[in-house]
Amino acid sequence: FQVLEERIVHIPNVPDIPEFYYRPSGNELKPRPVGEENGIVVFNYNPISAVNYDHLKANGLQESKIPTTISPVRLNNELSSKFEIDMSKSSSSSISSNSDNPTEDGEVDGDEDYVYQQESQTPAPSRPLIEPARQSAVDSAIEVLSARAHSPPCPNTLELKNSAPVPTLLMQQPDLNNADSNWPNKSSNNAPNNINNTNQFQDNQNIARQNTKPKKPPQFSRSAVNGAKIVTNCHPYNPEEYDGLEFESRFESGNLARAVRITPTYYELYLRPDLYTSRSKQWFYFRVRRTRKNVIYRFSIVNLVKSNSLYNDGMRPLLYSTINAKTRNEGWRRCGDNICYYCNEDENQPCSDDDLECSYTLTFNIEFSHDNDTVYFAHSYPYTYSDLQRKKSIVVSARVHPSETPSSWMMKGLMDFITADTAVAKRLRHKFIFKLIPMLNPDGVIVGNTRNSLTGKDLNRQYRTVIRETYPSIWYTKALIKRLIDECGVTMYCDMHAHSRTHNIFVYGCENKRNAEKKLSEQVFPLMMHKNVADKFSFENCKFKVQRSKEGTGRIVVWMLGITNSYTLEASFGGSTLGSRKGTHFSTMDYEHMGRVFCETLLDYSDENPNKVKKQTKLIKMIKKIRKREKREQKALKLKKLNDQECIIEEKLKVKQSLDESLS
Repeated sequence: FQVLEERIVHIPNVPDIPEFYYRPSGNELKPRPVGEENGIVVFNYNPISAVNYDHLKANGLQESKIPTTISPVRLNNELSSKFEIDMSKSSSSSISSNSDNPTEDGEVDGDEDYVYQQESQTPAPSRPLIEPARQSAVDSAIEVLSARAHSPPCPNTLELKNSAPVPTLLMQQPDLNNADSNWPNKSSNNAPNNINNTNQFQDNQNIARQNTKPKKPPQFSRSAVNGAKIVTNCHPYNPEEYDGLEFESRFESGNLARAVRITPTYYELYLRPDLYTSRSKQWFYFRVRRTRKNVIYRFSIVNLVKSNSLYNDGMRPLLYSTINAKTRNEGWRRCGDNICYYCNEDENQPCSDDDLECSYTLTFNIEFSHDNDTVYFAHSYPYTYSDLQRKKSIVVSARVHPSETPSSWMMKGLMDFITADTAVAKRLRHKFIFKLIPMLNPDGVIVGNTRNSLTGKDLNRQYRTVIRETYPSIWYTKALIKRLIDECGVTMYCDMHAHSRTHNIFVYGCENKRNAEKKLSEQVFPLMMHKNVADKFSFENCKFKVQRSKEGTGRIVVWMLGITNSYTLEASFGGSTLGSRKGTHFSTMDYEHMGRVFCETLLDYSDENPNKVKKQTKLIKMIKKIRKREKREQKALKLKKLNDQECIIEEKLKVKQSLDESLS
């Protein structure tokens, strides 16, 4: 299942107002499919397998000898045994026992035909079937085929380079010592038609086991998204020879099998059915390049299978323009005009729902807004597995110290904001997975402690613990963070506190001295907080030193796990000394407001817009200037102290000299 290396990313922007349905006039065009005989094929990609096998080299097979785009197992170049097995009925029987939607007679329509075809069906009797050097390879291949007989083939590798892996799925191994176990149901309905081939298959099994104990075969192990080493050319014409639209679907979740150019502005499109079946053709998701503006094109998807569709009620396809996304921050939009969904057969003899040969067409006009744009079309808003994996997590905790109630009010403001029905909250939930721990020390809160838990210990010094029973809330919080780091990554960790000796609201962070690329990057978010709420949050009060006495705190332990943005957010019990709020106390409303500001700053901080990235670069330069100024001020302060000390010493010497003179 070959795919392109590049990762497809769409911005999640939604329209400000709901998009209206298309209003059918009843006079929409209904062009009948004419096929590639009356046009030219400009894109052709129809994979028939997404299966890979592990341990190829360990079993004596070379990876290059088993192409990834052919049906489950072909060992023509590796095996001297010759056999042909029709597995269509066995696949049907396996599916029928597990299918959620069986037909009335308990069977599933036998569309899944898997033929393992070799040059000859019967081995020559004058020589051994299998060479000893290839014994393990043949044994593995036979066990794979037996596994296919036992269970319906499942896709193993749907690969995209530079993408996240797909979850592990394991296949149960069949009982190779019992030939009947390959057919779960021995009834005549489920048995394979080709009995001779089945007997041949069993004979090959018996011969393969001679002199060798079966090894663990190369088997279906998991679906992965990592890209194919060799990508075939699916565009028959060179760009110099062809001046029309360029189609592509070799990316994650993409579906377009063939594009046929009938005229310079009319294209017939064919969808790929679900792998290992000829049914289920509805989802489309493909890319179009080399567009021309002010030209009306017509697309017809001509091999759909559902007898009716919401497209006849006004639903419109989706379009994503890369140029509009960059210039207008515009995401997916509904598109199309003159939309119609209809049966390809004669209207006077419409197809019945049970007629598997009947096909339907979705046709619509489209006019592009830009020349040479890269445009995507989809049946619905795409959400790929990589989109799920791209969602990193934010971990926020509070109330590890029972008396620090301002932390709970900030947490309340954060939770109220993040669960609200606002555009900012929706974008944050779309972008991140939030893990919130509102109260790390509930026992201490209940009994009215100031700082400790019922163990008599400060829980914020126990993050290095391995004792689950003594500090369960800390142990499980740390385990949660470790799991998130492994699964999806953690963008930020923040532990909310309150401070009884310092005014304003500020953070403690961890400076990255050893990593030149990350140097000062941990200070960008606090500076953005200061700019968003300058009358409450003080960047000057923020400290980023890693002190030995604080090595057991959540902030430092999480930072040591590799999280650059690991903070302790401190809110003063008192109030502010900044701007218009100078000399005033904080209220619960102020603390809740800080929770909301935290979320708004997080969205601004994580924005991948190039302008926002440049802004952060400027902030780092500003931080460098601030830190240089602080160093100069500290140096001047030290010199002043030294001068003051020297002056004091001189004055003392003068007083002593005067006393000595008076005594003499």
